[in-house]
Amino acid sequence: MNFLKTSWFWAGLLFLGLIAVVLFAKRPETTFSKPHTTTATNGWQAPDINALPDNDNGAQIRYGHDLIAQTALYLGPKGRVAHISNGMNCQNCHLNAGTQNFSNPFSAVASTYPKYRDRSGRVESIEFRINDCLMRSLNGKGLDSLSHEMRAMVAYLKWIGKDVPKGKKPKGSGLDPLPFLARAADPAKGKIVYQQKCQSCHGASGQGVSATNAASFVYPPLWGEHSYNTGAGLYRLFQFAAYVKNNMPFGATFSKPQLTNEEAWDVAAFVNSQPRPQKHFSSDWPDLSKKPIDFPFGPYIDSFSETQHKYGPFAPMAKKRN
Repeated sequence: MNFLKTSWFWAGLLFLGLIAVVLFAKRPETTFSKPHTTTATNGWQAPDINALPDNDNGAQIRYGHDLIAQTALYLGPKGRVAHISNGMNCQNCHLNAGTQNFSNPFSAVASTYPKYRDRSGRVESIEFRINDCLMRSLNGKGLDSLSHEMRAMVAYLKWIGKDVPKGKKPKGSGLDPLPFLARAADPAKGKIVYQQKCQSCHGASGQGVSATNAASFVYPPLWGEHSYNTGAGLYRLFQFAAYVKNNMPFGATFSKPQLTNEEAWDVAAFVNSQPRPQKHFSSDWPDLSKKPIDFPFGPYIDSFSETQHKYGPFAPMAKKRN
């Protein structure tokens, strides 16, 4: 009899426990799910391309996405549409088709363009900016602003940033600048970093790894004839160092970097000391007072050398500029 009472007692406790579990299990849906989203942890979150409608507008945006993600297949040396770029893809510099925070995402394009940019000294449209990238980072030629491909890319960029208020830049847009080194960035030290952490993907001579179709790259070339030219944004050390710190090697993120600040600066110096297409845009920075201190070509408003403007140390120049 005591055994039966004891059994019913424990059975009752178990039943009450199951009820509590069921009731509590409904709570995480609202209490704990939200912090796990990209929006809550890293700022902006791109809309879901799989949710696009199956109509002409959806098709145009999807084509724009494909042009960004697989530029070489359409516009590269063996492109299906035209042969106007070097074989790299736009997403080599704008990861995941421009949807990854702190890797030059497209989150603020729709909200901030048209806008005045000091580099060109003019108000730029989205079309102008796309062609600027094609001519610099993809070392190619621009598209007709009314072409099917240009309209598709513009549609994609506007769709990507459709939920960002006009004039605003969400967290994670652009790159996260690194603090200056107390010394100049060192290409020799950077070569060691490259060999240890970059070479396995980008090759011993920076040539990248070609895709099986030979029309694009699995891993892009970091120097040589198929890489970005000297007019590209990544040819500036500020840009390259910040980009690799938050995104490279493969698997690194803004919250979990794999390089130290020194390694990022040094590997940037090494990569940008290697041969690449020379393309000088003489109209850049018409107001010399606005030229960034890491822009590696003169003239300048100060007396620091081109070498120091390229590799640093940058703190003395920044102090004088301020």
